[in-house]
Amino acid sequence: MKLLPTLAAAAMSLALVQSASARDDSQRFPIATPMSTETAKSFEGVQFFFGDAPHPAVAKTLGTYSSRRTTNAFGKSDEAACDWAFLSAVKTFWERAQSEGGNAVINLRSVTTGEAVSSSTEYVCRAGNVIAKVYLEGTVVVLE
Repeated sequence: MKLLPTLAAAAMSLALVQSASARDDSQRFPIATPMSTETAKSFEGVQFFFGDAPHPAVAKTLGTYSSRRTTNAFGKSDEAACDWAFLSAVKTFWERAQSEGGNAVINLRSVTTGEAVSSSTEYVCRAGNVIAKVYLEGTVVVLE
């Protein structure tokens, strides 16, 4: 008989954990915050232009790519977790530009649930209790 209350408590705990981990909120955060960090400053030799921000003339287009990055959000604020995932995504563009011979990434935009969100000041992140996700698309180029 003592087993029944224990099983009921375990089932309730499992239901609470599953519903809590199901959070997946779409949020916008400023690009300037993560791009002003020491990590972002280490992405030397490649310029980043978000949204439709003006940039010098393109001498050569090397391809349009995407980056999907997640990070552990447990115990972090949504913004802190999202900024980390954002920087990880930007770093993949930095690496791609270097490997392709590019010196810039233009038209960087967030892609969430199939829709591109183009902004020169904000990025979109899907934040949950356990994971934060950032999806970016951009074009690697050589600028004149």
